[in-house]
Amino acid sequence: MNIVKSSSITRIKLFLILAVIPLFNSWSQSDTRLRGIEKQLNKILKTTKAPGFAVAVVQGKRTLYAKGFGYQDVENKIPMDANTLLAIGSCSKAFTSSILGQLRDEGELSFDDSPIDYIPELRFYNNELNNNVNIRDLMSHQTGIPRHDFSWYLFPTFNRDSLIGRIKHHEPFTGLRQKWYYNNFMFLTQGVIAERITGKSWEDNIKERFFEPLGMKRSNVSIKELENSSNAALGYELYKDSVLRKMDYYKIAAMAPAGSINSSVNEMAKWLKVWINKGKYNNEQLLPETYVNEAQSSQAVMGSGLPEEGHPDQYLANYGYGWMISSYKGHYRVEHGGNIDGFAASTAFFPTDSLGIVVLANQNGSAVPYMVRNTIADKMLKVKSTDWVDDFLVRKEKMKEAKESQEKSDSTTTQKTNPSHPIASYTGRYNHPGYGTFSIDIQADSLIASFKLKKYYLKHRHYDVFEPIEITERGIDTTETSPIKFNFRTNESGDISGLESKIEFALDHPLEFKRQPKLIDISAVDINMYVGEYDIGGFGIKIYTKQDGQLYMFVTGQPEYTLLPLEEHLFIIKDLEGFKVKFKSPKNGVMMEAISMQPNGNFTAKRKE
Repeated sequence: MNIVKSSSITRIKLFLILAVIPLFNSWSQSDTRLRGIEKQLNKILKTTKAPGFAVAVVQGKRTLYAKGFGYQDVENKIPMDANTLLAIGSCSKAFTSSILGQLRDEGELSFDDSPIDYIPELRFYNNELNNNVNIRDLMSHQTGIPRHDFSWYLFPTFNRDSLIGRIKHHEPFTGLRQKWYYNNFMFLTQGVIAERITGKSWEDNIKERFFEPLGMKRSNVSIKELENSSNAALGYELYKDSVLRKMDYYKIAAMAPAGSINSSVNEMAKWLKVWINKGKYNNEQLLPETYVNEAQSSQAVMGSGLPEEGHPDQYLANYGYGWMISSYKGHYRVEHGGNIDGFAASTAFFPTDSLGIVVLANQNGSAVPYMVRNTIADKMLKVKSTDWVDDFLVRKEKMKEAKESQEKSDSTTTQKTNPSHPIASYTGRYNHPGYGTFSIDIQADSLIASFKLKKYYLKHRHYDVFEPIEITERGIDTTETSPIKFNFRTNESGDISGLESKIEFALDHPLEFKRQPKLIDISAVDINMYVGEYDIGGFGIKIYTKQDGQLYMFVTGQPEYTLLPLEEHLFIIKDLEGFKVKFKSPKNGVMMEAISMQPNGNFTAKRKE
């Protein structure tokens, strides 16, 4: 190796670097509790067929152990290490709430305040929520509003105000503070509250308030930064329990406060040290101790928290602020998981034991984080060890049986049925104000639903019910099934007026996406053939244009209507569902008849000579 020319300063720096490495190793080697751990962790890697993971263990103010297993890049056989960057997903939530914890300590807000005090344009689904929701409800998932995750996942945007505007259309499934229910939008709202108070973006608040004082120099808050980073893991999924496939990074965009941090286990270990040392890092009070105590205490009951069969010493299921609370084999555990396309994570600490464990894996929906966390916790806490590999295999078999049972119950299809309309009748733009707009088009005689980042082939199930199957770079796997169904509806005129889909599972009814048919272009010259006055039994109808080039209709005693071109000579009446106007009988370059097509019949008006 060609080393820089010697100097006294260089020699000192080199000595310091070399001196730190054996010191770090000596910590892990001297802790006999972790003896033989790598054999167990490698067994987890092999059993789960995961590409790789990294883990760090913190005790007090020291990092006892930090190591990577498997690969960060399977195709190129690049090993995972303790400095590899991975998406931590919802482990980001504790960071977001902590900004508010600091702001409260600075006298900028109270958790009893209404979020509307800081975001005046924010509105909820009803006045009960508008008048009574407070910031603490956002932090502890107690608004009664379910996830509505497809609203941001399928309809992403970089505009946070746009996402905030969708909340008023998100229907709750229960009353305020009646039941705990996870909601990413409420953590987005916390991030925006901090933005409004500080005048800085959520991203800058995270970097300035946490990354910089903790020395988390490689951690970042966006996919763009992750893509431009060295030593960054790729994400993978296990297809049909056998094939490892690379997944694209998912750009969380404006929903970032709910889960867009990317970090390494070495740097996340610093974050854990803050929590197990009452908010201090290197003797500096980063988080107020009162907030730390409150955030890791029970603010809401998540569920019954009863012990599972075979695990009588694991129970309790409560929530703090960005943390889940449970009892693990007689020890108080504070933890939060994270999942986003291609990645899974767990950040956990045991306050009374001054112990922290972070696990980051590059496998979609992986069991690795909880298996590694529990395996290490058993050793560090000196409790009776559980074979977490065997536990995983048992759970896996039960999940397989449950899935097969569900698919069997969902497989009831009425055979030999056809859609009620020609395939072109289902095309158009479909909108829900709390979600967004997507389009359905015909491609190669098939219906294709196009969202901003994803496309789906609509597989006909029966009648007017279709099943969306994702189109990937590998094509369409028609053997795949989806729990989502698109059930198309008709209006009184018999036209396809929209579709219903149960995409928010907590609600007992589907959500409706209203259809806007695809419109055709029409020239200024052509549009003039419809202009004129028409009469139906002495009742006047006036058709005219304005400077905007649109065609309008005025009926005596009624408001002005906008006519939108659907097909040649056929127009729909904007904002009047099921009503159309068809022009007929051209003569000398103009239309002689205007037929008003309504749910209660068709009425022909004659052009006035």
